[in-house]
Amino acid sequence: MTWRGSTDTKDKIFAALVYSVPLYYGYNAFGGSILRSFPRIFLTLIEIFLMPLNLIYSSLPFADFILFLVLFLAVVRNDRISHFIRFNTMQALLLYMAAILVGMGLRILGLGIIASVVNPICFTVILAVCLYSIIKSAQGSYPDIPGISPTVYNQVP
Repeated sequence: MTWRGSTDTKDKIFAALVYSVPLYYGYNAFGGSILRSFPRIFLTLIEIFLMPLNLIYSSLPFADFILFLVLFLAVVRNDRISHFIRFNTMQALLLYMAAILVGMGLRILGLGIIASVVNPICFTVILAVCLYSIIKSAQGSYPDIPGISPTVYNQVP
């Protein structure tokens, strides 16, 4: 992927933190059944990491829509913010939208027993992609997710 300027520590931190948005949705929509089989310490660490988003979502009506609009309009479309942050924010928003579409599709199909197999798979994929993206962002490099990253490069000038 192309490198557009240098990134400092605050850019890396913010770029990594935006991936908590799709991770939070994946945790709430798909993660309940799989996380019960893990040790309680793992669940506690995830809850601590996602606690700020939980406070926002539980205190504001339409918080997910408001957060999406704020991130898209104030970060992705703002040319004064570094390309690295805008790229990672847009990629996190696309992951979030993909997770929402998968969740809606599963609810519409009403799979019942099959959902007990599909939900952990969806959560594991979301968790793996978000962790990969967080690690790459913290290293200061662009996370390359097939199918999503090329779309992000087309959307973020």
